[in-house]
Amino acid sequence: MQTLAVRRVVSGPRMASPWWRGAAAVVAGALPALAFPAPSLWWFAYGALVPWMLLVRSAPTARRAAVDGWLGGLGFMLFVHHWLMPSLNVFIVIVAALLGLLWAPWGLLVRSMLGGVPSAGRAVAAVAVVPSGWLMVELLRSWEGLGGPWGLLGASQWEVAPVLRLASVGGVWLVSLLVVAVNTALTLLIAVAAARTVAAVGLVVCALAVGSAWTWAPRPDRSGQARIAVVQPGIISGPGSLERRFTRNEALTRTLADQDLDLVVWGESGIGADLGRRPDLVARLAALSRTVRADLLVNVDARIRGAAQGAGIFKRSFLIGPKGPTGDTYDKMRLVPFGEYIPARSALGWATSVGKAAGEDRVRGSRQVVMTLPPGPSGGGLRFGPLICFETAFPDMSRRLVQNGAQVLVGQSSTSSFQGSWAPEQHASLAALRAAETGRPMVHATLTGVSAVFGPEGERIGGSIGTERSTAAVFGVPLARGTTPFVRFGDWAVYAAIGVLVTLGLVRGGRRLRRPVPAPAVPLARTAHDSAERPAR
Repeated sequence: MQTLAVRRVVSGPRMASPWWRGAAAVVAGALPALAFPAPSLWWFAYGALVPWMLLVRSAPTARRAAVDGWLGGLGFMLFVHHWLMPSLNVFIVIVAALLGLLWAPWGLLVRSMLGGVPSAGRAVAAVAVVPSGWLMVELLRSWEGLGGPWGLLGASQWEVAPVLRLASVGGVWLVSLLVVAVNTALTLLIAVAAARTVAAVGLVVCALAVGSAWTWAPRPDRSGQARIAVVQPGIISGPGSLERRFTRNEALTRTLADQDLDLVVWGESGIGADLGRRPDLVARLAALSRTVRADLLVNVDARIRGAAQGAGIFKRSFLIGPKGPTGDTYDKMRLVPFGEYIPARSALGWATSVGKAAGEDRVRGSRQVVMTLPPGPSGGGLRFGPLICFETAFPDMSRRLVQNGAQVLVGQSSTSSFQGSWAPEQHASLAALRAAETGRPMVHATLTGVSAVFGPEGERIGGSIGTERSTAAVFGVPLARGTTPFVRFGDWAVYAAIGVLVTLGLVRGGRRLRRPVPAPAVPLARTAHDSAERPAR
């Protein structure tokens, strides 16, 4: 009965109206957003695309399938990023509409593979081709200028241990392929009676892939523990907020004395002044380091003069020791579009008038850095790789840090503009994926968001610090050795998906070349014999 109901919805008389169909596409595209935090209905991701795919496969024309793909993409981007509305205002709809265009080719692909009554061969191919097409969309929109890899479908599985093991093999990309493959098989199961055997086999193969990764993928070798503290001051606004924020961070850090710490981490933008011009703040930070007998990783969001990249506003992480700055600094490399810079500002600068878009572009860093701590409770020279806010969404950045020797990943973040929304929990969940992909623990420290720590397999360590709290907490962070397949082989799942689509193109191109061209019809000349045999009227 449920199967019949779904099929009636996507093929009923109302779907003949382009307006009803367009509205249905937007709603269907929005459904996968429920799989992400805060709802965190991770299991829903495995069927959330089915209504959208059923709608697209029933499109009467290829053009309509592309429109359904575009509108579904608009709905997906709008609802996954709805918490940006206070910052971007109505501009978020324009951005979602533009990014939604990336799903128009995917709509064509879904219709060509699932439309009509696919043969067994086409159904088998669909389970590989449709997910590969989806992954190309995720890859394109993961470019920083298009918003970055926030809301990748595979990221919805951040708390599912067997699937996190799959991420250690092929990254979040492989998880996205799995989720879309399951949705494709379910669509075949519902819509194509002749392909139900193929669909069932596809679901079994997906389950075996997860089971195989869980059983045979190498597990990180545990190698001791680091003691890392997170300081979360909470929301501090109004006149004098920068100084009061520093003071609150300072007071919370003092409570960590005599805790045998390796590192204390402040959130992003914990300091709003150029430390090079504020020796008083440097002295206070050095005194804190001596008090807690550990180095501090702090973050400055301020105009810094005399920098190697030139003067401007930087997001810069400083490592502070008992004598002041150690010399280890990291400048944020990947900036938030519209939040920290405006792409093509000459053309899109008007966005500052409709929301909270950046009035001035931040200066971009040029290289990643691995910092080394002095000997501490965990032993000698703990190496960690800093990431700032938005950068924790990029799998390649954490992978490169681990390749360069980082034993711990540390993300400094602030979601002060998005309290009470889904954003803080979504952001914290990304740390679980980065930890699982690399086999290294990750510390996610926020100014006002959700602070959390995840172990080398993506497991949560201790409890998270919610948006409503202002506190300092110490975490025993398990260290690990070894290399995950994802760190070793990188984005092989992406290349495999490209290979699938190239193979599809070659096969279809070959069929067109081999297809015989019908000879043009040539009328036969009338002969005398024909005339003689034709009876007279």
